[in-house]
Amino acid sequence: MTEKLVAVVTGGGKGIGAGICKLMAEGGYQVISVGKDAPDWEHKSFQHIELDLLDQMETEKFAKTMSSKTNVTHLIHNAGIILPNLLEDVDVQDLITLTNLHAGAALILMKSFLPSMKKNKFGRLVFISSRALVGLETRTAYSYSKAGIVGMARTWALELASSGITVNSIAPGPVLTDQFWALVEKDGDQQKKIAKSIPVGRIGEPEDIARTVMFFSNPDNSFVTGQTLFVCGGTSITSY
Repeated sequence: MTEKLVAVVTGGGKGIGAGICKLMAEGGYQVISVGKDAPDWEHKSFQHIELDLLDQMETEKFAKTMSSKTNVTHLIHNAGIILPNLLEDVDVQDLITLTNLHAGAALILMKSFLPSMKKNKFGRLVFISSRALVGLETRTAYSYSKAGIVGMARTWALELASSGITVNSIAPGPVLTDQFWALVEKDGDQQKKIAKSIPVGRIGEPEDIARTVMFFSNPDNSFVTGQTLFVCGGTSITSY
């Protein structure tokens, strides 16, 4: 394992991604955020690169440049959008878009970072999936893609285990972010209703997910791979 820990975090500009970046930077990682949303904070061990991860050519260009300059040890694939619709209004393009973002971008990045990870016999890949992978109204495209990356992660975990690379997924429940408030009025009755419906009695914070990322990212946690951890306040318990 290389002593310098370098983490690329997709969608690290705000929300869950920003929480992840902050905690990793404070924890001694060199953190590179990539995505369309610019952060509103700074840290000496953090930098943000604007990138549209739905642009395959630009993503490939970034991945090639990054891997040529830096031995990336961690990839945290957090970037995501929802595209909510009832079945009658879902378009096939929604499936394609979320496949490209949630799975395709991770594939492009990981293929570039993989040679150095294999050479150093160390790597950590963490997917941010969603509790919606077990089903949720208006989430046809989202639940499909978030369930799909879990299967992909398990496959990669098997392929990369002998190279010292672990691959795990986190499935958050509701988390208080701009993405959540785009669908639910901030501090409104629906938000309060959702909070009461969660077994632990509250909606998640970005830091709840970030702390889980830190667990999977820890170099000492080499015996955990191919797993999906629901960080959802208990909302997944009745979903199976």
